[in-house]
Amino acid sequence: MAVFVRVVEDGSFSAAAKTLDMSPSAVSKLVTRLEERLGAVLFLRSTRELTLTTEGEDFYDSARRILEDLEEAEQSVGSGSLEPSGLLRVNTSIPFGTHQLIPLLREFRERYPKVQIDLSLTDQVVDLTRERVDVAVRVGKLADASFKARALGRSHYAVVASPDYLKRYGVPDRPDQLSDHVCLGFNFKRSVSQWPFLMDGQVTALPINAGVFTNNGETMLDLVLHGVGIARLGRFHVERFLQSGQVVELLGQFNPGDVEELHAVFPIKRHMSRRVRVFIDFLAERVGPNLR
Repeated sequence: MAVFVRVVEDGSFSAAAKTLDMSPSAVSKLVTRLEERLGAVLFLRSTRELTLTTEGEDFYDSARRILEDLEEAEQSVGSGSLEPSGLLRVNTSIPFGTHQLIPLLREFRERYPKVQIDLSLTDQVVDLTRERVDVAVRVGKLADASFKARALGRSHYAVVASPDYLKRYGVPDRPDQLSDHVCLGFNFKRSVSQWPFLMDGQVTALPINAGVFTNNGETMLDLVLHGVGIARLGRFHVERFLQSGQVVELLGQFNPGDVEELHAVFPIKRHMSRRVRVFIDFLAERVGPNLR
């Protein structure tokens, strides 16, 4: 199993053989023996490259996690403690990662110095299994039932603009006046072109004709800060800018009070490694109070 994982990560039998101080033929024979025992082809072989099959990708993901858990168990026994260790792959949105998670990582690393963090930030929804993510923080509704989730907290929305923008274009007093302003929207498929407002005692979804689109929340916040337009963003994203006066909340009396849920999402496993468990516990401990 370890030889197979090394071949995948080094990209060839010869490179893995050099790393493992083995002959290429011995590495090839071990992988072939593994394929025979599993009854599945793990690699598509050609003279130029090795390509993982679907079965190979699934087995690699399982094998890597098993080997990491074994290493963690051995280190724990060898050191006489249960101190978490090993590589932890974390994925989250750019706004949450930038404004909530990154400021907490120093504290986490000070608590658990043997845990290595591999952090990826993106506002695109990624396949957690294919990207081999251990923990992801998801904002909004959860669509994948194949993963477990732990609630971290909730955040309200706010419609915001910069003082400079409002000085140049005026302050909208009612939601329907937004049609006279530059609104900012997302350009990915799961985004919506409507903002909800509480009007005449009921929540109304008001269509927004965005003048500028972007693919992530952090760029949208930058557009707001530079006076480009008006955006509707989570308060976890903009709270400190509201406090500093760099942005101003608009139409607060029409805010419907809707919230977005934040969850730590992780694979369903019979055994969860200690590094994953302590990281999720840490997020639950520190993120919730920040949101409140």
